[in-house]
Amino acid sequence: MTIAPAAAPERRRLLQRRIRLIVGVTIAYNVVEAIVAITAGSLASSAALIGFGLDSVIEVLSAGAVAWQFTRRDPERWEKGTLRVIAVAFFALAAYVTASSFTALLGGEEVGHSPLGIVITAASVVIMPVLSLAERRAGRELGSATAVADSKQTLICTYLSAAVLAGLVLNSFFGWWWADAIAGLVIAGFAVREGIEAWRGDTCATSVDMLLDDDD
Repeated sequence: MTIAPAAAPERRRLLQRRIRLIVGVTIAYNVVEAIVAITAGSLASSAALIGFGLDSVIEVLSAGAVAWQFTRRDPERWEKGTLRVIAVAFFALAAYVTASSFTALLGGEEVGHSPLGIVITAASVVIMPVLSLAERRAGRELGSATAVADSKQTLICTYLSAAVLAGLVLNSFFGWWWADAIAGLVIAGFAVREGIEAWRGDTCATSVDMLLDDDD
């Protein structure tokens, strides 16, 4: 894939400020999301909602790593370490979602109806794609593999939000308690794949070309 020429210094500074703003909003939203989801999950005895809340904590870690990187005098210098943090966050997300999904399937425990859980996951389905797209566009123009990788982390969280929302709705209306667990396993597969890409981007001297492929 052809990479756009490096932006002028003033444009680069603008893009760096934009990325800091985007990840700041992402962190703030995910803190609220984590608190609401874990609370709602505890009240409804929903492993999916609790897992969703913990996923938000991982998203805060990923966004925080990028925010820290872009407060450095030379952000490009910190691409390698930041990509590693993002990759580990993907793997941690995949591990937890897989474990919680299998636990739910094997235990066969019914969960309660959670209007609060439905509201927060529905809000995430709307908000997170906007943040992901904005960060990815800025990261592409800047040529930052970490910003693009973090935008993919946000997009994975969007998929997880949709899966959990579908599970909650199907459980509430049809009693299909297993629906969100099955969807969670699919999301875990995507998370592993994106973690591997982020890790390879690091070992290949931050291969922006690989991380920027829209069609993968």
